[in-house]
Amino acid sequence: MSTVLETCAVSKTYKVEKNVIKAVDEVSLSVDAGEFVALVGPSGSGKTTMLAMLAGLLSPTDGSIKINGQELASMSESKRSRFRRKKIGFTFQESNLVPYLTVLENVELLLKLNGRLDRDGKQRVKDLLVTLGLDEHLHNLPSQLSGGQQQRVAIARALIHNPDIVLADEPTASLDTERAYQVVETFANLIHSQQLAGIMVTHDLRMTRYVDKVIQMQDGQLKQIIQDKAEISDFANPQD
Repeated sequence: MSTVLETCAVSKTYKVEKNVIKAVDEVSLSVDAGEFVALVGPSGSGKTTMLAMLAGLLSPTDGSIKINGQELASMSESKRSRFRRKKIGFTFQESNLVPYLTVLENVELLLKLNGRLDRDGKQRVKDLLVTLGLDEHLHNLPSQLSGGQQQRVAIARALIHNPDIVLADEPTASLDTERAYQVVETFANLIHSQQLAGIMVTHDLRMTRYVDKVIQMQDGQLKQIIQDKAEISDFANPQD
């Protein structure tokens, strides 16, 4: 498998009055094509800051972040914005759908922004929404969908432009357990089938049952990486 994401000694520091706070402290990791990774850790561990840097939304204070060999930190803000729009898919805790656009229009929007909403693009949107079980809701507004359905639309929007990597920030935070499992399983299946690199920040360790690797952070540092399937299962079900 080819490596899509590679970070080397990535750090992010903030100055608060006279104090220097290290939100992320020399984290090195990699994610391959077709690999779904969970980034976990307690509140304040640095996982959300790390995800924002991987998305190009924050610049690291030190270290390197490469996506398919392209260094994010060295890009100008405008180039990074174009790169993010074309190469990175992102889903948030809330679905953040445009409320006055239909399901179809919400997913088509990114292709339109990238100048790729031709006949083939429109068909790909429909095909992806059918794959996600949303074929009966193409012309519904977000307010007419359940929370799980809204998150599936958000996943479709993150995947429709064929990004190199997909990042998800607590995608199940507002869902009940059953819908959360459905959303993460769907996410995992698409990452595997389309050979994308995928990273999910989650506080719910049960969701790690669907991932290929668990990266655990604590106090801004990389605490451990779990890749063995049996160990991941134990991690996802500590009560067992």
